[in-house]
Amino acid sequence: MKLSIIIVNYNVKHFLEQCLYSVRKAAKNMAVEVWVVDNNSVDDSVEMLKEKFPEVKLIENKKNTGFSVANNQAIKQSTGEYVLLLNPDTIVEEETFTKTIAFMDENPDAGALGVKMIDGTGHFLAESKRALPTPEVAFYKIFGLSFLFPKSKKFGKYHLTYLSQDEINKVDVLAGAFMLIRKVALDKTGLLDETFFMYGEDIDISYRITQAGYSNYYFPQTRIIHYKGESTKKSSVNYVIVFYNAMRIFAQKHFSNKNARLFSFLVNMAIFFRASIAILHRFLKKVILPVVDFITIYAGYYFISLFYANIKFSSEGYYSRIFLLFILPCYILIWLFCILFSGGYDKPIKQWKIIRGILWGVGFILIMYALLPDAYRFSRALILIGTAWVILALTSIRGLLMAFHVKGFAKYNRRLLIIGEEEECKRVQGLLEKSGVKMEEVRYLNPGDGQPESLNKWSETVKIYNINEVVFCAKNLPSQTIMDAMSTISAAGLEFKIAPPESWAIIGSNSIHTSGELYMIDIHAINTTQNIRKKQLFDLITSFLLLALSPLICWIQKNPLGFFRNIFLVLVGEKSLVGYAAASEQQKNTHLLPSIKKGVLSPLDALPSPLDNSTIHDINNVYARNYNVATDIRVVWKGFRNLGRTIK
Repeated sequence: MKLSIIIVNYNVKHFLEQCLYSVRKAAKNMAVEVWVVDNNSVDDSVEMLKEKFPEVKLIENKKNTGFSVANNQAIKQSTGEYVLLLNPDTIVEEETFTKTIAFMDENPDAGALGVKMIDGTGHFLAESKRALPTPEVAFYKIFGLSFLFPKSKKFGKYHLTYLSQDEINKVDVLAGAFMLIRKVALDKTGLLDETFFMYGEDIDISYRITQAGYSNYYFPQTRIIHYKGESTKKSSVNYVIVFYNAMRIFAQKHFSNKNARLFSFLVNMAIFFRASIAILHRFLKKVILPVVDFITIYAGYYFISLFYANIKFSSEGYYSRIFLLFILPCYILIWLFCILFSGGYDKPIKQWKIIRGILWGVGFILIMYALLPDAYRFSRALILIGTAWVILALTSIRGLLMAFHVKGFAKYNRRLLIIGEEEECKRVQGLLEKSGVKMEEVRYLNPGDGQPESLNKWSETVKIYNINEVVFCAKNLPSQTIMDAMSTISAAGLEFKIAPPESWAIIGSNSIHTSGELYMIDIHAINTTQNIRKKQLFDLITSFLLLALSPLICWIQKNPLGFFRNIFLVLVGEKSLVGYAAASEQQKNTHLLPSIKKGVLSPLDALPSPLDNSTIHDINNVYARNYNVATDIRVVWKGFRNLGRTIK
């Protein structure tokens, strides 16, 4: 066996599927074995593997063992002369394996090799080549000197930015996303250090390979796409802490005590600094618009109340502090929460969702108003006048943001260019339509031969028709051609996506400003942000209502104790009131459905007679792809007496 490819997967089913399609193409006519170690994924990755990639050697872990342990499990059983550690969120070119192995064969001093990596927008990833993170190098990186002076051999060491992206070079550290290692080198150095749960293990094994007398090579004569971070969001506080703790482990292992202490000090500073920025950034990103809304509504409402009191009661001070400091903020919070549940804060912003949320809010406020004591009923007319102000203020704020083309608020007219053979283009367009994606214009383009002339034609088409999204049909296009196109076609705000063959997902990078962030179009309606929120809201409201009425309705339940247990599990988020139907053979098909919580009831509870497994599968498909809260209401109504059912 010449090559053993090892992929560790954790809840990235669609990315893994796309990766394995590219691996299958690149491994054609080669002596290759492919191992996938699944770290207890819950997104049905394993079922997908068994059906679509039966040739893959699968190791199913019962817990998330971490990157190093999982890789070592497969390395111990592998038989290849070379071992390739490959991330699941990557795509390899058709000649990647032949070119890299040929280089390793020709250079016996090469212990390991990494390739040129690009992100989902076609941009070079600096981590393709790195230096050893000594205290000096780490200092320059943490405090931004490497960013300010990238061409300096002194300050630009971390990512070796002074070296050409397109020349073969010896480097200290290779990226774990694609690391081709000579098996005899691994025999000398030992396997991956299992002290590293995630991150740092690539630096550690790279260093040990050089200590064993081998060299690590950066080999840019082939490329891979690396989407970076669906499994672990790189902007998260958890990522910052885990990554820098991995650096601390490396320093304690390989540096002298003095250097290790200095490095640990720098790492602690970096954790505090980067984690603080990450927390602040995420917090501001989520709350800044609601805070602006709150302040705007309150300020306007305050002056409206003064004006109304002056006209109605000839007194500006008619409304008490209780109204201004307590009642009014409560009104505003109700409006904001209703807007949130209406989807008014989802991007891209939809004005009608905001208005819908405001109307929900005023309905709730008026119900509350009717229940309040007379002393706290300040004015129903003021509520209605205030509602008009809320609608005017919030829609005006969004209108201004749209007018100034602020990201996430500007009206997005989706103009697609789908590149592939006509039949596959139509299939991809069908997926987009079923997913609810609104498209202003869709154009097909035959891929031709993928030569520079074809790429120029693609680029001209993008410019002439003002295309803002390009979807590549991987069934008809070599990965190399896709990567060439991503590097060649340039236009402001242009997004790239890839549609794997026979897949229900279209995968790519969300925008040029968020390279590395992931964007997925999936046809499963129940999995959309809006429907997830609706389902959660239905579960909460219905469960509270059932709990309030439990003294009356528990007596008609088949299992009263089970009824209370299930309501509690729904309220704490462990279960849902309605989930998929189960059947003896149904589990074989669950990979076709998006993952949701187990349900107390299922769509079968709304049907009169027993059904075979095939029909149950079809019912689950319809429920997943055409989700509606009305369906859940009907299921709960029909299966009301079974709410105490034992959930397996």
